[in-house]
Amino acid sequence: MPTPNPGDVVNRFQKALGEKDFDTARRLLTDDLEFHGPLDTFHRADDYMTAIQRLSSIIQRIEPKRTFIDRSDVCFIYDMVTNTPAGTAPIAEWYRVAGDRIAAINVFFDARPFAQPAGPSTS
Repeated sequence: MPTPNPGDVVNRFQKALGEKDFDTARRLLTDDLEFHGPLDTFHRADDYMTAIQRLSSIIQRIEPKRTFIDRSDVCFIYDMVTNTPAGTAPIAEWYRVAGDRIAAINVFFDARPFAQPAGPSTS
């Protein structure tokens, strides 16, 4: 059986997330998924999927811009359009694919528009 194309694995994952098919998306991740982003870090796929399911309520759509593939690495660049005051956020995701599943995801974006406002100053 030929090794799946890493780009195809990431595309299937993105499609499943877009359709809110979280079971299919989860099956495309290794159990010990390493996720690093500006707001969270996870070392287990189940923890990551819990966060993704919560996040899905604010996402209106994903507008893909560009995908780059280098062996088992895939870089997916897109605009995430939200229903929050943050509006649209440009995002880059770096996936590392192992066989037919995603083993690691690093996400890069400006998290400031999504940060909780600070409470009243005590100074």
